[in-house]
Amino acid sequence: MKLYLGNLNYQVTEEDLRAFFAPVGELKSVALIKDRETGRLRGFGFVEFESDELGNKAITDLNKQQLLGRELVISVARPMEKRSFREKGEFPKFD
Repeated sequence: MKLYLGNLNYQVTEEDLRAFFAPVGELKSVALIKDRETGRLRGFGFVEFESDELGNKAITDLNKQQLLGRELVISVARPMEKRSFREKGEFPKFD
């Protein structure tokens, strides 16, 4: 199960997340989302567990818990929605 993590501290590392989720179980993957231009973390990311059972336990046990001074928001990740201008090959115009 893939989980969305919101309200992440901008200094968080993959190792921090693995340690935070260790009481629930081993993570299959970790992805911290960075700004393309600056390389700075954007304050959210994703983790993945091998099973839905572990993912649900992580939500129940760890949602709204503190990680590096911030209250973490954990939910089931939704598929990324396509943006209409990309689907049509069009790009927004900025005046």
